[in-house]
Amino acid sequence: MSLGFLDVEAAVKSERFSPVARSPMERLARAAGGQFEIRDGWAVAVSYGSAEREAETVTRAAGWADTSHLGKLELQAEPELLEAIVASNASAPFELGCAHRAAGAWWCPLAPSRLLVVCDPGRLAPVRGLLEQAVGASDVPGSLVDVTTVLAALTIVGPAAREMFARFCAIDLRAGATPPGAVRPGSVARQPGVVLCEGEDRFTMLFGWAVAEYVWRQVDEAGRHLGAGPVGVDALRPLAAPVEVSSGA
Repeated sequence: MSLGFLDVEAAVKSERFSPVARSPMERLARAAGGQFEIRDGWAVAVSYGSAEREAETVTRAAGWADTSHLGKLELQAEPELLEAIVASNASAPFELGCAHRAAGAWWCPLAPSRLLVVCDPGRLAPVRGLLEQAVGASDVPGSLVDVTTVLAALTIVGPAAREMFARFCAIDLRAGATPPGAVRPGSVARQPGVVLCEGEDRFTMLFGWAVAEYVWRQVDEAGRHLGAGPVGVDALRPLAAPVEVSSGA
């Protein structure tokens, strides 16, 4: 069965209709006071009122932002093809547990034959084109699937982020175990998920679209006791230069 009907870019805009993609957590975000804008075809919570209050939240405790609009592509192929693709596009080795940021995307090896690419929404089409070209030019078969609307995402940032995770996540996210650039698949709120450490005290976790509201509530319960709260995507500082993670991670 084809999942093409879930492809945001497949929607056709006309004079009377402008397609808008929506996060499965939008209802909860609006109830929490989220203010939305349309960006890259998505309704995105950009703020929750005061920019100063959001900045204080992420500086003193932690804030979580709905980043389900991020593009997500999963490629399954033989290890030699994935190694070549990561080397070509991220200028880095294919190493389990070690993600690399390049070309507006995170290149995340999850298994010897499985690569997850998480990118800025505006980069989804060109990154997908790169992957399709690489697969098409190879003698090694590969399967590329757009999982943007299969995986929801929350980005948690702030000094209390790791303590928040410890209350609902079974993955060891202590600084020594999960440094910047590390990617860890495992249990998130008792659901299969992936956590990517994008930088010091900044994590993006991905989980099933169908359980997104449940995960939001788990994060909310964990964060409120620590002074954390939801923030808009505009409260997330742009990522700095690409980070490197040691092979011992």
